[in-house]
Amino acid sequence: MSRPRIVIVGAGFAGYRTARTLSRLTRHQADIVLLNPTDYFLYLPLLPQVAAGILEPRRVSVSLSGTLPRVRLVLGEADGIDLDGRTVHYTDPEGGEGTLRYDRLVLAAGSVNKLLPIPGVAEHAHGFRGLPEALYLRDHVTRQVELAAAADDRAECAARCTFVVVGAGYTGTEVAAHGQMYTDAQVRRHPMRTGMRPRWMLLDVAERVLPEMDERLSRTAERVLRQRGVDVRMGTSVKEATHDGVLLTDGTTVDTRTLVWCVGVRPDPLVESLGLPMERGRLLVDPYLQVPGRPELFACGDVAAVPDLTKPGQYTPMTAQHAWRHGKVCAENVAASLGIGGQRRAYRHRDMGFVVDLGGAKAAANPLGVPMSGPAAGAVTRGYHLAAMPGNRVRVAADWLLDAVLPRQAVQLGLVRSWSVPLESASPEVARVPGRPNAGPAGPAGPAESAGGPGRTEPAEGRRGGEPAKARPGEEPAKSQPDGESGKSQPGGEPAKGQPGGAPAKSQPGGEPAKSQPGGEPAKTQPGGEPARKHPGRPGADGASGKRHRTSESARPRPAHAPGTSRKAAEPSAAPKPSTGARRSEAPGGTRSSGRTRSPGAPAPTRSAGPPADPGPEPPPNQPPPGPDIAPGPVKRTDGRAVEGDS
Repeated sequence: MSRPRIVIVGAGFAGYRTARTLSRLTRHQADIVLLNPTDYFLYLPLLPQVAAGILEPRRVSVSLSGTLPRVRLVLGEADGIDLDGRTVHYTDPEGGEGTLRYDRLVLAAGSVNKLLPIPGVAEHAHGFRGLPEALYLRDHVTRQVELAAAADDRAECAARCTFVVVGAGYTGTEVAAHGQMYTDAQVRRHPMRTGMRPRWMLLDVAERVLPEMDERLSRTAERVLRQRGVDVRMGTSVKEATHDGVLLTDGTTVDTRTLVWCVGVRPDPLVESLGLPMERGRLLVDPYLQVPGRPELFACGDVAAVPDLTKPGQYTPMTAQHAWRHGKVCAENVAASLGIGGQRRAYRHRDMGFVVDLGGAKAAANPLGVPMSGPAAGAVTRGYHLAAMPGNRVRVAADWLLDAVLPRQAVQLGLVRSWSVPLESASPEVARVPGRPNAGPAGPAGPAESAGGPGRTEPAEGRRGGEPAKARPGEEPAKSQPDGESGKSQPGGEPAKGQPGGAPAKSQPGGEPAKSQPGGEPAKTQPGGEPARKHPGRPGADGASGKRHRTSESARPRPAHAPGTSRKAAEPSAAPKPSTGARRSEAPGGTRSSGRTRSPGAPAPTRSAGPPADPGPEPPPNQPPPGPDIAPGPVKRTDGRAVEGDS
């Protein structure tokens, strides 16, 4: 008799704890499969320290295969569930599709970014939900301070060193607190104009900072922020966002190049496609975390509306403390339903308080209801995080020690570009990359981020180091400047280098890699130019690969835009109600929960592809077709003469 199979969707706080507990309870009596888009568990509470340069990204990333030895990891994002057939359909990181059969299914998909219908926010703001967004923010803030220090114009200097954070909840408060310390340390090495310093603003429509926490913690956090120079504005939010600044609801205009969106999250819309009873976007379950009428289906974490037995008529909030505890109870009940473990039990909890890390030795905490502030709260906060992390404790402690005795490294690596982490992305833990089905509007030739921040495009580059591509003797140089003619690769011009019928691209043998090929930077487009023809056999940026796009909660999929144009929120979106702040985190356990898979933009996700892209000229008969993400092979001249790069 075959062993039963348990499939867990999501490896956040709830999914990871479920998998770890089940691997201990089942003892090889069941097959456990964990479906997740990344191979690590992300400890979200320490993400602001990654953005501030205190911790390296791998410190907050716990290997799934390394800590779950008896669990089979499948990389992919769930995009459909057949309840009657007991199967889960998923798409892997390279666009392939697969199906997982299950006897028991645990939904722990987590949550996605919450968007509001505010003009310009989707184009000019960035969220803070995953490692790519944290790495982008660190690079962006570092670059803005360096450019501000070198700027000759006082107004430009002030705009570049102004940083606006929307949402004074747990995440936004920590981002503003750590961000102010990071930029203050940076300007000590790059002095700006006399009397100028970095300015951080924290906005929220609520009446106080950390509105869902104890009022004493709110007063402590606000006092620390104001002492550091953070401009805290309660009862105020963003009315409109542009590339050069934001218009606030009180009528004030703030010139800035940085807008960080931390207004909260919502449950992953994957569960909406199941057609089961819901409660504000969350799947209704009983106190045993089981879906009524579906004995094989369990749900926990942010996607589950779990009755709060300590407060009749209410449901447990979306916090990591609850998600972590959900995972343990869910695993025990799944094992009991298979006759492997003991008796099932209902979920009950005890509030253990909150912790908020404000950077340095400052924090606000109330463990077990005892309010604390200052260095004592800082010690409790960091001690809790070390105890709660399922791995990397020694490395995290070592980074904290080094940060206390050594100056912080403020360098921009440029690994994550603005178009790789759009706010409307439903998968913030996975950065968009060229040549992938989820590349979206800013795919392989999407708008690249310029020194001025998101929303601008750089001139096209043809060589490493930013030098214009040089034409071969006998040809005219390609026009790549914004005020020049469109490149020769545009329709109506000569064939681009590397296109069939033309000279080989720099990525051919003997040449330098093309900017749009894997291993190089994405090709930067000319403003106002037409889209370049795609290579035959290469997946396109908007549906040519035959795979659907990941969409977010904002209504419909976004149409593909021509390279060189900025992304526009052309379609209206059915956004949720405004939040009073980012999601909170509870203390010993006071962490935000993550661990989602894929978020379709509509209740019923589809797999339809967009219109096929123009493949360009046909290759010569003697040339084999290229595979995905591989440039076409060398092309022979029809006049019999050899050209550079021919083999």
